[in-house]
Amino acid sequence: MNWISNYVRPTINSIFSRREVPENLWHKCDECGTMLFHRELSDNLNVCTQCNHHMGITPRDRFKALFDGGIFVEVDVPEPVADPLHFKDQKRYADRMKAATKATGEKEAMLVVEGEMGRTPIVAACQDFSFMAGSMGMYVGNAIIAAAERAVELKRPLILFSAAGGARMQEGILSLMQMPRTTVALQMLKEEGLPYIVVLTHPTTGGVTASYAMLGDVHIAEPNALICFAGPRVIEQTIREKLPEGFQRAEYLLEHGMLDRVTSRTQMKEELISITRMLMRQEAPVKGDLPAPDAPVEQTKET
Repeated sequence: MNWISNYVRPTINSIFSRREVPENLWHKCDECGTMLFHRELSDNLNVCTQCNHHMGITPRDRFKALFDGGIFVEVDVPEPVADPLHFKDQKRYADRMKAATKATGEKEAMLVVEGEMGRTPIVAACQDFSFMAGSMGMYVGNAIIAAAERAVELKRPLILFSAAGGARMQEGILSLMQMPRTTVALQMLKEEGLPYIVVLTHPTTGGVTASYAMLGDVHIAEPNALICFAGPRVIEQTIREKLPEGFQRAEYLLEHGMLDRVTSRTQMKEELISITRMLMRQEAPVKGDLPAPDAPVEQTKET
């Protein structure tokens, strides 16, 4: 046995021919377990191509798909006092904020932007559940107020995408104060006759559901999104009864009159364009965004 040709050479070849395969090329669907290629999943807006399960998506990725050409401009949001209560549990609140900022690349749990959606100018706000569970703190309150003020200033509709675990406990009563603050801000839109459309995504719970997430002129939800104030487990432990199948899910709420529509993320842009233009009393959107053809010229025979 020639150990050089049978062992050493194959070992050397395997080392130099080995390719590093990134671990994030494939993503497993949480619902059906299908392995999805990352590019295919991204092109489908993080919606499983096999079972239509809607996975989490960042506000920036959502806005790139929502706005024409993926172009939008951020709206400035006033910075609140950092760590007003000097809160500390297992970690300091300031440390939790730094960790969330590092993990998401965002400075807070809500992004406010403006741009055009199907040639329709809008202002949009979106919560990031990956940033401390999208919890509602003073910054989120300031963001909604800034979005409402910008919408009033530009005479544009406001579209809000909610995704939150509720109020931010590290800010205590200051977090709960955002419920009436945002309610008053949204009243400005109603007084100006501007539409306020809410898209509820998974999950939308707690004080967010009890305030700005359920104050829209139109409520749309993504499929199977959990929408509630108290979660199903808390309710079952309180009443000591088994809840109905699909309780507090988007389809259940639609059936019981709490929602207007349940729309897939891949069809959300077209749905929002149609509803927004209808509420703004504008002409119906033109598919393809092409100029209207010239009127046919009648041909006459020469005499």
